[in-house]
Amino acid sequence: MAYSPDEIETLDELAPHVRRGSLDGLTLQGLDLTGVDLGEVSLTGTLFVGCAFGGREDAAELMRRGADVIPVFPDAPFLAHPGLLYTADDLADGFAEGGFDGMYDTVVYRHFVKQGGATPDVRTALAQRLHDSGIDNALGEAMAEWRATSGGPVVGVMGGHSEQRGTSGYLLAARIGQRLTQQGCLIVTGGGPGVMEAANLGSYLVDGDLDRAIATLATAPDFRDHDRYTKIALEVRAQNSSVSGGLAIPTWLYGHEPANLFAGKIAKYFSNALREDVILRLSRGGIVFAPGKAGTVQEVFQAATKTFYTTDGPSGPFVFLDRHYWTDGVAAPQLLRDLLAKSPAGDLSGLVHVTDDIDEAVSVITAGAVPV
Repeated sequence: MAYSPDEIETLDELAPHVRRGSLDGLTLQGLDLTGVDLGEVSLTGTLFVGCAFGGREDAAELMRRGADVIPVFPDAPFLAHPGLLYTADDLADGFAEGGFDGMYDTVVYRHFVKQGGATPDVRTALAQRLHDSGIDNALGEAMAEWRATSGGPVVGVMGGHSEQRGTSGYLLAARIGQRLTQQGCLIVTGGGPGVMEAANLGSYLVDGDLDRAIATLATAPDFRDHDRYTKIALEVRAQNSSVSGGLAIPTWLYGHEPANLFAGKIAKYFSNALREDVILRLSRGGIVFAPGKAGTVQEVFQAATKTFYTTDGPSGPFVFLDRHYWTDGVAAPQLLRDLLAKSPAGDLSGLVHVTDDIDEAVSVITAGAVPV
């Protein structure tokens, strides 16, 4: 997630450089430059990534003047190199006119499926990789801003995507998200429905009426009822303003599951492998695991591998919510303790906690969290 202060991602950032007459050495990402006059501007070593120009001859002229130009892939319904993370409004754009089928998120997902899903042709693969590179870069900037303005621990919340709104598991995840945000943590989820939506919702309503919001959302409990599910989420957003919401990192590989709309910032990837690594790499302040099936258990041991080898530095605690599930159902915590006891970094089995109590979970995370 490297980034550079020499990157230009908005026309407002671009304007002073144009007035000075030089874009030398700068990188411009995802900008519509059709109305910008670059005729007298120096372009030595300038990199244009996914920018729109007035015509092909303009791009060719820029290259003759010393710039490098990576194209926009105009046949794709997404920016080839976005300069910023998505917002909920970005993903839901088009819903008012065309319902779930007409919103940006769905249009991109259906293009992804049509072009071969996880095994696209070379042209589509290049566009997707450029897009994910842009998201990776924007995420690096967002995390740098978090470190500069807050610096609180980054805590992952994982769990089942099928947990319906209004259930005890959904409420538990929402309360955890709310409480940890109140303690200054940045909540990170996989960006989907179920537990992921609940945790981002709790963060979104950091000082709001969580019970009331969940009661409203529970009138459309199942994400498979796509239109009503999305409509109710947008209504709750409209009724509640927020300065938080945390971070969501979803993927179009699972685009049949609507991305939840309560995250403050959304880093949506095409590559699920990249997305999974990013979630766990960021969540060094600790991870809360609510009940989940194969995907959640996979994340448990992906996270454990990073902790075992200290791949990304020190690790915060692993807190498993629902003692019965994680003891009598899926015995991952005990396997994790046995594994981490043999870490090259020493006995790390004490990082594993199992509880039914929100207060205990929050206390464990905040006491043992690793700052960013």
